[in-house]
Amino acid sequence: MWEQIIASARWQDVADILLVAFVIYRIILLIRGTRTAQVLLGFAVLGGAYFLSRWGELMTLNWLLNHFLDYLILVILILFQDEIRRGLAQVGSQPKWWGQRRYLEPQVVEEVVAAASWMAERRIGALIVLERETGLRDVVERGVSLDARVTRELIQSIFMPNSPIHDGAVIISRGRIAAAGCVLPLSTSTSLRKTLGTRHRAAVGLSERSDAAVIVVSEERGKVSVAWGGRLHEELSSLELRGMLYEVVRLGPESARSFQREPLARETSAGEES
Repeated sequence: MWEQIIASARWQDVADILLVAFVIYRIILLIRGTRTAQVLLGFAVLGGAYFLSRWGELMTLNWLLNHFLDYLILVILILFQDEIRRGLAQVGSQPKWWGQRRYLEPQVVEEVVAAASWMAERRIGALIVLERETGLRDVVERGVSLDARVTRELIQSIFMPNSPIHDGAVIISRGRIAAAGCVLPLSTSTSLRKTLGTRHRAAVGLSERSDAAVIVVSEERGKVSVAWGGRLHEELSSLELRGMLYEVVRLGPESARSFQREPLARETSAGEES
């Protein structure tokens, strides 16, 4: 039997199976650790109830489920709008195979690292977003427009407790500070540690919806963390922070190799405990 299947298989069939497997794999990665997984489990229960109602000739239940299925697409669009938006953004922000990549200047990373380290020593809370391929215009428009050169002094002054915009995030786009005081979306993951504060949840939330790298300075612990791709890399030293930023913001190869990197500090995802 298997010999006949293998003998009759075309390369198109193999490609088709691999493509479907890849799509399913990406969907699982997208919903892992979020409320979407629980909602899908609910849909699975309803599907089982539907087939049970048909098999057992439960007319009333079958009638209700039939009418529910008529609006299933609309229900999915409403319930999963955040996940659909995030998935489309991730597809649109995949590395480009043509044209010139836009690299950040090394000086930008150095200023960010210096500012984050300075604020961590003094336990000044901060959120710094490094935009990558996914545009953050909707986030920038909710803050105070600046369009300023990236310097450690400016970043530090923005997050001083007496600053009117210290509670929001700084957005660095195209090598310049585009805005400050920006409100970031909180993560909807139910698996995040309950001890994580609002800043860390906001950082993870934006990293779930875009490919941005978000630096978090904890006011309570005086530690620096980076959220990227829905994962939180905690308690980074200055050298680890520099090495990670050179990696995730895709600076030029020569710039990235010019710094020695220590092993990353402990890494936690939405579903892991640290």
